[in-house]
Amino acid sequence: MLVHPWDAATDEEWRTWLADRDFGQLIAAGRGRDVPVVVPTHFAFDGERRAWLHLARPNPIWAQLEENPRALLTVIGDYVYAPSEWQAVPGTPVDLGVPTSYYATVQLVCDVRIVDDPAEKADLLTRQLGHFEPGSGRRPVSAVEDPDRRLLPGIRGVELTVTDVRAKFKYAGTKDPAHRREIANQLQDRGGPLDAAACAHLLRRLDGSTARGDHDADGESERDA
Repeated sequence: MLVHPWDAATDEEWRTWLADRDFGQLIAAGRGRDVPVVVPTHFAFDGERRAWLHLARPNPIWAQLEENPRALLTVIGDYVYAPSEWQAVPGTPVDLGVPTSYYATVQLVCDVRIVDDPAEKADLLTRQLGHFEPGSGRRPVSAVEDPDRRLLPGIRGVELTVTDVRAKFKYAGTKDPAHRREIANQLQDRGGPLDAAACAHLLRRLDGSTARGDHDADGESERDA
């Protein structure tokens, strides 16, 4: 993932954002395969360096994870389309503006441990229940009592240990402050499903930031993902 300096997220920024999210894609490449396996999945993240999830035993990702116990857990959100008119530099023809996408994403690079022990799987599922259903009254998952005991063989657990983080918040970081405020106004006026969240990111990142112009030293524009 390309991350320009003005789009890079701070640790506090990405951790705060990820704390409210628990659904992403687990990506495993295996070794010597044409394409990776990508699995949409819920997960529970401890906010520091570990995440847990479980998947059905027939899932095709297990072969890749056993070949190469490394994976990427990626979460994408608060994405909007910024039309060319918004992007045009003030004072230049609006019909020459370059449209782009604004979005937030966090990619957790992880070591993978597959969990097959029944008792440990039960503990992992209980941990997930505590995250997704706090106070729901569901009993802790049991490895010895039915119906849990009968169901556990149908899944495998995954424990992820985070070894690297790539986090990007792409919200008009190359624009000057006045232009960014105008884009924020456009987002507020449009009022699309994710426009309010994108606007909040843009305004938050505007505080204390410095405009970099429309292009960086390599001539790359904001159309770059």
